[in-house]
Amino acid sequence: MKALGKIIGLFFLGLLLIIVALGFALTHLFDPNDYKDEIRQLARDKASLELTLKGDIGWSLFPWLGLELTDASLASLSTPDQPFADLRLLGLSVRVLPLLRKEVQMSDIRIDGLNLNLQRDEKGRSNWENVGKPTTVATSTTDTPAVTGDSAPTESTTTAAESRSQPLKLDIDSLIVNSARIDYRDAQKGQQFSAESIQLTTGAIREGAGIPIKISAFFGLNKPVLRARSELQGELRFDRALKRYQLEDAKLSGEVSGEPFDGQTLTYSAQGQLLVDLAAQVAEWNGLKLSANQLRALGELKVRDLDKQPKLSGGLSIAPLNLREFLSTIGQKLPPMNDEKTLSQFELVTRLNGTTNSLTFEDLKLTLDDSHFSGQLAIADFAKQALRVQLKGDQLNLDRYLPATAKDAKDAGAARQAEVKASVASAGESGSTPLPDAPTQQAWSSSEVLPIATLRKLDVQLDLGLDQLTAQQQVISRFSTKAQSKAGLLTLQDVRGNIGTGSFDAKASIDVRPTVPLLSMQSNLRGIQLEPFLKKPDQPSPIKGLLDLNASLSTRGNSQRAWVDGLNGDASFLLNDGVLVDANLEQQLCRGIATLNRKALSSDPRGKDTPFEALQGSLTVRNGVAHNPDLKARIPGLAVSGNGDVDLRILGLDYRVGITITGDQREMPDPACQVNERYVGIEWPVRCRGPLEMGGKACRLDQDGLGKVATKLAGNKLNEKIEEKLGDKVSPELRDALKGLFNR
Repeated sequence: MKALGKIIGLFFLGLLLIIVALGFALTHLFDPNDYKDEIRQLARDKASLELTLKGDIGWSLFPWLGLELTDASLASLSTPDQPFADLRLLGLSVRVLPLLRKEVQMSDIRIDGLNLNLQRDEKGRSNWENVGKPTTVATSTTDTPAVTGDSAPTESTTTAAESRSQPLKLDIDSLIVNSARIDYRDAQKGQQFSAESIQLTTGAIREGAGIPIKISAFFGLNKPVLRARSELQGELRFDRALKRYQLEDAKLSGEVSGEPFDGQTLTYSAQGQLLVDLAAQVAEWNGLKLSANQLRALGELKVRDLDKQPKLSGGLSIAPLNLREFLSTIGQKLPPMNDEKTLSQFELVTRLNGTTNSLTFEDLKLTLDDSHFSGQLAIADFAKQALRVQLKGDQLNLDRYLPATAKDAKDAGAARQAEVKASVASAGESGSTPLPDAPTQQAWSSSEVLPIATLRKLDVQLDLGLDQLTAQQQVISRFSTKAQSKAGLLTLQDVRGNIGTGSFDAKASIDVRPTVPLLSMQSNLRGIQLEPFLKKPDQPSPIKGLLDLNASLSTRGNSQRAWVDGLNGDASFLLNDGVLVDANLEQQLCRGIATLNRKALSSDPRGKDTPFEALQGSLTVRNGVAHNPDLKARIPGLAVSGNGDVDLRILGLDYRVGITITGDQREMPDPACQVNERYVGIEWPVRCRGPLEMGGKACRLDQDGLGKVATKLAGNKLNEKIEEKLGDKVSPELRDALKGLFNR
């Protein structure tokens, strides 16, 4: 047995020596460079590749099957003069004996100077078309054994199938890629993309073990112009049998700048644990840490159903952030706002759900400056930019975020204020000056208000509730609105809230589908304090009271001026507990009575204002002018009726008012203002004309009408004399005829 063992040992030793000698002979006597033409033809036939080998092919056979390739290029057979890849150096070696056991044991794989130049021409044809498709297919019909229906696979074929199903076992010392570059150009779309200075290094590549990996590159894009540097490192682990791939302690970092950032630079970093499980069709990113300049975020993401319709879930938390400064660092310019300190506080916590075409922020907690919101935000369709909003908040000062007043609006406002101040100055304090002139200056801006192009594409559904909303310096409590916009039609289905002790509700629509936008509104106001809407910092409100208003209005255009010029509709109003500020109509009427009494007032004016119990009427609005045919007012000691117009285009009024008075009803009345019996039932004419801001200051006793009153009073006096002198001395017919004559 020992002798047999020695014989066997010597046999294998001899066999090994023969293999070594054969390998030495092959590597020294066989030169693969002599077969370059055959290799090129093989590449043409089997892969439709035009292979150019300018450098030498170096190789070794045993115990390492080694290959070193220099200065080579590849092109498609359809474009042989346009190589899409060239290589400066490729070096690799594989142990021979482990290959028999379907194990790949390799030393370092090194790739230097790999350049990929991928192009599409104006017709969409690429310079890598047909690569990988063999040009010839070998077929044979003579030696193919027949397979009958009841034949069974042989043991050898079964073993071969099982062998093919078993994956190769990899054992590679390292992979190194230096100075690689990728260029992509699409002449049809005018797009260019490049990745240069690509560096890839790994540790030992063994299945089931952690593989240190690091890759870096510089990127460029022409539409839009972008430049970026990026680096990814981590520890890769994979199991092909379980179809499970992990990148542990992953860290992606870099910088990006270009046109979208307006010359600024975004420095970013993302960390976490990545997992792709193809058996479960799940991908996860756990322990997500994200930073982008000042922005800091934490979260986790999970995508399931990778092979069907991928679905996203997870969570995201953005730490408190000065959003205005962050946007500035990435070149995003905010529109001018009334308050340039807005967006200084931003914070977000939410759960995420989404698909390839949608994203929903659920259980949202959002902080924006002094406002806090909760609810849900969703992009229902990325392609259509469909937005869905359901939010509740504590407060929002909308005035802070509105655009600053346009220049033409400031100019128009300044011109109008100058005109109003001149009218107020000329009116004097006592109202004894001539009637003010009607205003002429436009009160509204011609600047465009609605972003027409955006609204035509807008797909939004909004459900918003706020404990308090500040808009146009008015505080609205318990505010809520429901609105939707689709295909150019914006509908405010319901807007309601409380202002002070009053409330309002309204509906409206904006239709931007026509060339000229159409707007309509129906509103109901109940007990709204009028003063806050009319007062200004340098000017008090000309009128006070609680307003009830029902209105149905429509207009067209895209500026304040166009809206007012095209305003049409109907409205009715009732103003309770009102006051005409700085307008003592009673004093003016007393002055008129004193004139008729041919006496002078002996007392000073008792007050500046004129209170009234109610003011009501209806309005018919046509092209920006509101006609009021049935003005009625109840004032202590006075009965008022009138008609006139309010020109909303210039905010001017022109009214004729009739006032029936009872005179000075105080315990100690002014003798000159006492109303005797002959004044009872007399309607005193008042004319109001001027800027709407003047209120009662724009009203004067109508001198023309006062002459008619005097004539009527004179006629009444003569009638009294006729009655006194003639009495029963003449017939009633003659007496009535004389009275009628004097009345005429």
